[in-house]
Amino acid sequence: MTRLKPYRQSRSSSYIAGVFAAFWAVLVYRRNSQRERARWAESLYSRFFERSELKAVRDLLDCDATDPQVEQFVKAESSNWTDYLNFFEFVAYLHKSRQLSDGDVKALFGYYLGCLRQHPSVITYIQNESKGYEYLREMLAAI
Repeated sequence: MTRLKPYRQSRSSSYIAGVFAAFWAVLVYRRNSQRERARWAESLYSRFFERSELKAVRDLLDCDATDPQVEQFVKAESSNWTDYLNFFEFVAYLHKSRQLSDGDVKALFGYYLGCLRQHPSVITYIQNESKGYEYLREMLAAI
């Protein structure tokens, strides 16, 4: 029985080391995940505010909900319009896959998502399943 004592002690030490290693791995994973989310957020923020074609759409949507220019723009389905929606579809995909948190999306793009919501023609367009944008539809309903 006394010969087993060192074995039991080393086994206990192994368990303690294993628990410590698992705890450390969780901390490293969380830190790396936060860092990756920050990279995505910075990249998206830069693209959103640096691309002139997205700025033109941002400026158009940042108006009264009854502005007839918005309805005409949506009906025309220009590449600037679809690029704008595709940008937010990508943001919504990253949100769904947990690369961006609710807080990230709200802090960076909440105002502009609100601009999308305020225009009935925009919402009708996004709700049309034949246009795609399933992630954006889901995100607009959730956030």
